[in-house]
Amino acid sequence: MQRLSIREMRSSLGRLDHLLEEAGELIVTRHGKAIARIFPIGQQKKRPSHADLRRCMPYLSTASETLIRRDRDER
Repeated sequence: MQRLSIREMRSSLGRLDHLLEEAGELIVTRHGKAIARIFPIGQQKKRPSHADLRRCMPYLSTASETLIRRDRDER
């Protein structure tokens, strides 16, 4: 973790990626108080497909139209 003032950050924008690799995390300060935290972007996770999501959901024993009708009738 490295602390940088706004002025230091502006002057080192060209090498900000190197600073981030070295420190792992940057804290940006204004008048000595932390105002921002900068992290490197991790490996992006692959989004699951709709088919995968449907496979994870349990099957309903009652049809969805029956559940919707019951819910509407109860109102």
